Amino acid sequence: MQQFFDFPVSPGFSFDNFICCDGNKAAFDFARKISDPSDPETVLYLYGPPGSGKTHLLRAISGITIPYISLRNPVRPELLISLYADAAGMVLDDLNDMPDDADMRGAVWQLFNDFHHSGGIIAMAGSVAPRDLVMLDDHLISRLLWGLVARMDTSDDASRRMIIKKVADDHQIRIADDVIDYMLANTSRETGALILFFHRLFRCAMEEKRRITIPLAREVREQYLSEEGGI
Repeated sequence: MQQFFDFPVSPGFSFDNFICCDGNKAAFDFARKISDPSDPETVLYLYGPPGSGKTHLLRAISGITIPYISLRNPVRPELLISLYADAAGMVLDDLNDMPDDADMRGAVWQLFNDFHHSGGIIAMAGSVAPRDLVMLDDHLISRLLWGLVARMDTSDDASRRMIIKKVADDHQIRIADDVIDYMLANTSRETGALILFFHRLFRCAMEEKRRITIPLAREVREQYLSEEGGI
């Protein structure tokens, strides 16, 4: 019998609860490596599509001692520098969203050099490879390439299944393989969209006190299609 527990679920971002698969194992190993105080490697750049786990690993690296900042949200160069003034390192996400601004480029370059010289952790991520970060200057791109670089890809079905099952585990439930098969065949195959669909499916099951089955998944999909115009 499927049981539901009515409490908020907000699992922390840690290495222990990261879903490691073929497409992200190198990134996982590199993230653990730069987080080890005894390891000389301190620079990491991760890239890949949305939902591939970049943010999870960056937050695991940052922990409680290093601020995590996403450049998806506008931030002034002087504020960026002040936020990292007394930090043990720098963790910057969504570098591809950094504005093409000379002051911002200067701030990121200054922080990179400061932490590189002091031996602090430098972990960054974006959707594209370092050479495709057109808003960065060539010096910083070269420095990123000197460090550890890993592409993350969870686009294979085996990885998607593992991720869906992990999200279900975080909600204290088990999801049947046939429901996962239905999701993979009838919804977006992008990892982030799959997770959003599962959350919607879970909320519906909670509200209606029903088990998560293919009929319920079908109802949720049809409702979503009627509201949003497609999955």
